[in-house]
Amino acid sequence: MNERLLRDLVPAVIGVLVRRGAGFAAAEDAVQDALVEAVRAWPGEQPQDPKGWLVTVAWRKFLDASRADTARRGREERLEAEPAPGPGEAVDDTLHLYFLCAHPSLSPASAVALTLRAVGGLTTRQIAQAYLVPEATMAQRISRAKRTVSGVRFREPGDVATVLRVLYLVFNEGYSGDVDLAAEAIRLTRQLAAMIDDEEVAGLLALMLLHHARRAARTGPGGRLVPLAEQDRDRWDTRLIAEGVAILQAALARDRPGEFQAQAAIAALHADAQAVEETDWVQIVEWYDELLRFTGNPVARLNRAVAVGEADGPRAGLAALAELDPSLPRYTAAAAYLHERDGDAATAARLYAEAARSALNVPERDHLTRQAARLNARRRA
Repeated sequence: MNERLLRDLVPAVIGVLVRRGAGFAAAEDAVQDALVEAVRAWPGEQPQDPKGWLVTVAWRKFLDASRADTARRGREERLEAEPAPGPGEAVDDTLHLYFLCAHPSLSPASAVALTLRAVGGLTTRQIAQAYLVPEATMAQRISRAKRTVSGVRFREPGDVATVLRVLYLVFNEGYSGDVDLAAEAIRLTRQLAAMIDDEEVAGLLALMLLHHARRAARTGPGGRLVPLAEQDRDRWDTRLIAEGVAILQAALARDRPGEFQAQAAIAALHADAQAVEETDWVQIVEWYDELLRFTGNPVARLNRAVAVGEADGPRAGLAALAELDPSLPRYTAAAAYLHERDGDAATAARLYAEAARSALNVPERDHLTRQAARLNARRRA
């Protein structure tokens, strides 16, 4: 098989799919899937028209993905605007597919990436952002996972921990990303909680409900981002908060804490404050310390540094931030906020503008740009 030929054909094949009506990101993903098929099929006999073969297979992959996305959106449209409390509906094939993709032959990281791509409907770019890795790295990881399971009969399902990780990432993408998958993630997690008596399943469901309860207040007119401190708390869904807190309390009472329970406890403390000034930041820092016992996630360390800045003062927060990698997403935005809290408006404005240039999405970029403009206007006044 001529691997160089394959690489050279990729741009042309993507171009054909785009001209046929596929979006660029969808075309890239479909061609990536076609390349995996070529790696498997071409060692025996290379087709006479390699480009035509790739176009045909990639277009079929695109159509399959489009049909799957349409089916998923249909399930979402059947849901109410907010997830109803109580047990979920009867288990459907989607949750079963999550378990099958979390195959024992794959590492947890590869199983999560494959499931997000194949079942969750996320693009390679979105998955790479969730993992804090380059898109090319994630594309290779997904390709390896597909090759690993290409000849496997899916009879042995994966473990609950991997499925939880997938549901968590799907919810996060739906909550703050390009595709609305939050309600679907909640629906599937309800099903899982009804199937399995597990503290971390309950913790994840509580976490989702507590975050989802604030969703209506997170954006203003025109999709404008509203930070937690500025949200209208009267718009928070108290029914979902009460359900999430009750689920979390029942899980914590069993004294088998875990990562998702710790995250849910932090969300519950935010939800419990009637005003931002009433937030119990000291206890939030303690829960971040608990969270870091279960995970070395650098984003959790970044969030802890901000919480330290609230509990012990901005200079303490900046000292905690200085221990972290400055290349972390939102590191510069956190530094800008803490410098503003410390009274250094000039540094804060510069950092807000810098953070805006590397923002992960348009609402975040616009918010950071406004923050920089606000401080610069104040300094000129």
